[in-house]
Amino acid sequence: MAKKGELEACWSKINYAFPILNGTIFTECTNEEFEDIQEIVINLVFFNVFDNEYENSDMGEDVMCSGCWNDYSDCNCAYIVKVFHDTNRKLMELQLLERLADSQPAVDDIKLCLDKTDLRPTLCKNLQTALETRLLHPGVNTSEILTAYVSTIRTLRHLDPSGVILETVTKPVRNYLRNREDTVRSVVSSLTEDGVGSELAEELAKFAADGEDDLEKEDLWDEWNPDPVDADPKANSSDRKASDIISMLVNVYGSKELFVNEYRTLLADRILGQIVINTEKEIRYLELLKLRFGESQLHFCEVMLKDIYDSKRLNALIHQDNTPDDSQIVCNGKILSAQFWPPFKDESLELPDVIKQLLERYTKCFEALKGNRTLNWIPHLGNVVLEIEIGQKTLDLVVSPFNATLIMHFQDKPEWSLEELHQVMKVPITILRRKITYWQSMGLITEKSADYYVLVDGNDANKSSVATSQVQEMICEDEESESVMASAHDQREGELQVFWSYIVGMLTNLDSLPLDRIHQMLKMFASQAPGTECSIQELRQFLDTKVRTHQLVLQGSMYKLPKT
Repeated sequence: MAKKGELEACWSKINYAFPILNGTIFTECTNEEFEDIQEIVINLVFFNVFDNEYENSDMGEDVMCSGCWNDYSDCNCAYIVKVFHDTNRKLMELQLLERLADSQPAVDDIKLCLDKTDLRPTLCKNLQTALETRLLHPGVNTSEILTAYVSTIRTLRHLDPSGVILETVTKPVRNYLRNREDTVRSVVSSLTEDGVGSELAEELAKFAADGEDDLEKEDLWDEWNPDPVDADPKANSSDRKASDIISMLVNVYGSKELFVNEYRTLLADRILGQIVINTEKEIRYLELLKLRFGESQLHFCEVMLKDIYDSKRLNALIHQDNTPDDSQIVCNGKILSAQFWPPFKDESLELPDVIKQLLERYTKCFEALKGNRTLNWIPHLGNVVLEIEIGQKTLDLVVSPFNATLIMHFQDKPEWSLEELHQVMKVPITILRRKITYWQSMGLITEKSADYYVLVDGNDANKSSVATSQVQEMICEDEESESVMASAHDQREGELQVFWSYIVGMLTNLDSLPLDRIHQMLKMFASQAPGTECSIQELRQFLDTKVRTHQLVLQGSMYKLPKT
């Protein structure tokens, strides 16, 4: 009777082992329990991983296990699944996904186990859950999500070269990134970022280096393997295997144009935000991007860099006969070909008279050199190098034209109200109130009463506790916090306005149309308009905006013009 009880206890342990070994990776059992179960399974039953069959250990030695393809006497299926269990538990910590160099042995173990087990769906589900829990929420910066996404791509590529696991696991990440407003800018910034740790910049350079090896890869036909059974039969397997990291990021939006326009805006910001521009570095990145996106897509960026090169040469010609003394202001212009640059923010700024006269002299010199061409100045763009002496303190600063104009007015008159500054600078009071805080933080201007500001006395300025390092930090925050360019979203809104006249014409003639029909007709009739690459999701958002502004009416799924 005692033996029967022991047998029943062993049998219950075996039944408990099966779901652990064949599917339930996350379980409450301890390592000691798992080792005990493994020993029982190995001693009493030979476990077939594929179909949960089990055979008695007294079977003939010449019978082969269909799980590991060893003789039943040498069957190691239970050990294989235990390795999968242990390694997958470590892999779920996610840090191993983010550091392939450190986790490669663990990934190799998982890769070996996947060939022997039917646990791909379990692995995909658990990896997907781990990514969603750790990354896909508002508390994580977009740059951090992109870093983890790139590392996950590399790890899962190593685990499954077919790309099926990668496509399945990262689908929620792609959907989430598509809905973040700063994803495109974060990707483009990472592509052109200096320093160690910029994985996308390294990937961009790697793509250029690997281009010469493509023909060699095509000759490796003898290393071909069929797609796994869970692969999407409608998808092109060669495209899935060939997709690199940057292609996968671009395919999040399905459009190269969006990334090219964002790079163009980012390049313009960098060019206009720096006194000394490293054109060699920018040209290098541009050439790498041309290999990726094509030369025609980046022609405008080439012209932008050429403008900067020509501007340097022109400034040298204008100043070669004029040797300014210490009291004279030196003007170096950046001559921009307006039709090739992205739109600028529409801001007003009235410059001081002395600066206006300086710009007029520069314009006359330009007209003398260029014949029938002239200049149209954009006063709020560029940088101003200032040397401010107040009391015994001297500050060397690089600020925006707005901040330079503001402090120059305090040089002429030590006390100003916001209304007076509004009259002379032609800037809204709300913007003035926000901008003047920069000079307050520098300890040069103080608010005497509501909306009334005075220049700090020289003795008080000497007592200011603002350290040089703090000043430089505030300068960086001030100058880099705002872009002088219109945002990509604003630019895209302007491009989509091209479609509006077509849409009005359609709805005038056909009364009402569904979204997909409008999209099809736009592709047919508006194909020659600029910025015509418009997805159905973008069109839906555009039409919904028109509905909110009462320019369209949505009834069911049909759009129509409002009745007048």
